[in-house]
Amino acid sequence: MEALPKKKVSVKINGVVQTREVEPRLLLVDFLRDVAGLTGTHVGCDTSICGACTVILNGTAVKSCTVLTVQADGADLLTIEGLAHGEKLHPLQEAFWECHGLQCGFCTPGMILSAYQLLKRNPQPTEAEIRHALDGNLCRCTGYQHIVDAVQMAAKWMRRKGRR
Repeated sequence: MEALPKKKVSVKINGVVQTREVEPRLLLVDFLRDVAGLTGTHVGCDTSICGACTVILNGTAVKSCTVLTVQADGADLLTIEGLAHGEKLHPLQEAFWECHGLQCGFCTPGMILSAYQLLKRNPQPTEAEIRHALDGNLCRCTGYQHIVDAVQMAAKWMRRKGRR
């Protein structure tokens, strides 16, 4: 099979523009992990069911295993690595830790970024709204109550600090 000609793409990832030449069929999740070196975005199922590869693409949570890198040309991406500010964790990351919203941690980046999008849009979600927002993310370890508790705690902290 003949290789397709590479395409030049520029993507802003966590505030840093990265310009690379990639094969047109390269999935965004593979670009993030293998090209950009950001391994916090996980490959879980290769079928878009689990949500472990969730990132924020131009303000919307997407499963990066369903997006070609060339489709993200010119986009603004946020990955789990971009939430923290240096050593200071984002309130969602802190809350997941405090509420035991993670065990193995494999689903955690996708859960946190899905919750991040929810809290950007709705700073005071109900439990039902949280569960709906996380519906496309699977956890095989915790059950979901601790994850919901973590999102509720983060929402409270963020409202108190006026942070979104």
